Amino acid sequence: MPEKTRRNPKQARSQATVDAILEATFHILETEGHAKLTTNRISERAGVSIGTLYQYFSDREAILAAMGEREAEAIRQEITRIMIEQPEGGARPVIQALMNGLQGSVETRIVLGDALIRARGEQVISDHHNAFLESVKEREELSFSFGREAAFVLTHTVVCLLRAAAAEPELALEAGPLEDELVLLIESYLAALTVRAQKQVAN
Repeated sequence: MPEKTRRNPKQARSQATVDAILEATFHILETEGHAKLTTNRISERAGVSIGTLYQYFSDREAILAAMGEREAEAIRQEITRIMIEQPEGGARPVIQALMNGLQGSVETRIVLGDALIRARGEQVISDHHNAFLESVKEREELSFSFGREAAFVLTHTVVCLLRAAAAEPELALEAGPLEDELVLLIESYLAALTVRAQKQVAN
């Protein structure tokens, strides 16, 4: 391993501590719920002192935001992988990546997503917006530029509908049919954009 990329023992221990804190937080959210999540409970579960926890995170909100950021980055990396490996796969693989996300409960996803938005604001949705656009721009049939408004509708529709579905569990929406409807929605909109662009060229 090159010297500049090798971690020293102190760095390795620090990363291990952060990982333990995040894993403990995830476990508590999944097994006990958000109401039971305190920094004291997290430090106990992680096996670190409360003082050590505060060396890395200022409060519970900062821990949740860090978890949300890690999850958002994982989703962006997955979308990038899809772009490389499935360039002609249509909207479904990207929608699946956005839907599946964290391997945890819907409640946990809501908590982490909300914490990240509180910490970073609309930049979170903008990042997903840009990643989604990158995933479709190389499709041959989309040989035109999206206007800002069309791009906004295209990307925010998916993200906002998924957040709404997660926030309304009483609707008992099933993942498979919801995925199909989102794919239909986005593919239909892309097809309509293509037809409109072709008409504009013809005129």
